[in-house]
Amino acid sequence: MKSRQKRRRRILSAVIGGGLLAAGAVPGIGYWRYSAPGPLPETKALVIPPGGYASTIAALQEGGALRNDMPDVWIFRAAIALTRREGQLHAAELQFPAYGSMRDLLNVLRHGQPVRHPITIPEGLAAKQILTVLNEAPLLSGKIDTLPEGDVLPQTYYYLRNTGRGALVARMKLAMQRAVSHVWENRDPSAGLQDPEQMVILASIVEKETGLPAERPHVARVFLNRLRLGMKLQADPTTIYALTDGAGRLGRALTHADMGIQSPYNTYVTAGLPPTPICSPGLASLEAVAHPAPGDDLYFVAAGDGTHRFTPSLNEHNRNVSALRTVRGSGADMAPSVTHP
Repeated sequence: MKSRQKRRRRILSAVIGGGLLAAGAVPGIGYWRYSAPGPLPETKALVIPPGGYASTIAALQEGGALRNDMPDVWIFRAAIALTRREGQLHAAELQFPAYGSMRDLLNVLRHGQPVRHPITIPEGLAAKQILTVLNEAPLLSGKIDTLPEGDVLPQTYYYLRNTGRGALVARMKLAMQRAVSHVWENRDPSAGLQDPEQMVILASIVEKETGLPAERPHVARVFLNRLRLGMKLQADPTTIYALTDGAGRLGRALTHADMGIQSPYNTYVTAGLPPTPICSPGLASLEAVAHPAPGDDLYFVAAGDGTHRFTPSLNEHNRNVSALRTVRGSGADMAPSVTHP
């Protein structure tokens, strides 16, 4: 193996050196220039278009990875031909190293992985918000006009330049389907959920009610207890969804008039779950609904510090609300009640 590499190096050096001599350059330095650091000052992604060697060389020159002079072009062309058994050159968006030599450039062109671009779908975004993220993401092709609520799994995805948005959404939907299937198969049957759709809808409400991982199973238990007893969920996020049509934050506090609007999403007037999710819940919220905390709590109120106070009775809940209003009146920044009597 070593003798074969030495022979290839001698041949490459001789051919390149001869080419430099023909070009009027000093002979014997061809192989040095092939292995010497290149002009690219920093690691950079370059788009190598389909076509012949000329388009590849032009892209490298325009990107600053290959010098724009005839000796280097000739050396690079000769090196491509002499090392062709090492693989074909690929057309793609590729990452080239800082000061990469011609040898390094060829190695990337043959064996480098295409650049993957990230896109993050945060937990709790509604479908209209996710559409905005997708349609504003760079380097994707096509446009997405509609997206069913709760159909994509929130997480970070990676895509290649010019990937179709439709293809990316299909991956996101498949990820959600697999997550829901796994969580449903391993759920606690005593939770009382009838089907995976119910689990996703309730998880979307839990996702919007609290950002604390430790509280999600407790919030899920409150709503499951209410569903079991036939009580209205009275969840503020569902009313906000009804008011904004899933477009985003309300931007103000809910009023009593808001809580009386007629909408299948307003759980202050409509019993049971909303007809669809109100956002895309994350895996943690799905797990919380599938494995709720034990207990008989039916109420909770925001304490103003990101946590909630839970109670099983209306009287205890009202006492918590009164106490928190007193604290709020003293100047503390307290959030309003989330689940009401």
